[in-house]
Amino acid sequence: MAKKKKNLSEIASSEQIDGTKFKVALVVSRWNPEITEALLEASVETLKKAKVSEENLKIVHVPGAFELPVGAKMLLASEGYDGVICLGCVIKGETAHNEYISNAVATGLTQLSLISSKPCIFGLLTPNTMEQALDRAGGKHGNKGHEAAATLLEMIALKQSLTQAGKKIGF
Repeated sequence: MAKKKKNLSEIASSEQIDGTKFKVALVVSRWNPEITEALLEASVETLKKAKVSEENLKIVHVPGAFELPVGAKMLLASEGYDGVICLGCVIKGETAHNEYISNAVATGLTQLSLISSKPCIFGLLTPNTMEQALDRAGGKHGNKGHEAAATLLEMIALKQSLTQAGKKIGF
């Protein structure tokens, strides 16, 4: 019987990426700050390990998760970022608000990524309980902030490798 992996943040692929020239923005929800600040700390740690400099990092806070896509859009339009990590946490409650918020954020970030051709990473936790959120923000399941940063690094590197090779997909 296969053993269930507990720490979901063990990532190897981004460790070889040199982010020296990457310009990265992070948009962080102020809602559930004990979770979102832990995600932010892990994301920044991973970016710095990849040699993304402090000068090439921009961190902005938005009121809640719903504002993550528009915050990302504003950043992409402003200073030539290679990509954006969006961090937030929507915990299920007594109503279906979590589903509406999570779907809106996922759709918004997907559309923004496609339109801008720049990665907008979905770092929104969608747990049922605060305990589950804590488990994914540095607890027994690792920290999803590391995963979000690793994903961004890999996608920026992919785009740059295709751009440098002069390959296009026709539009």
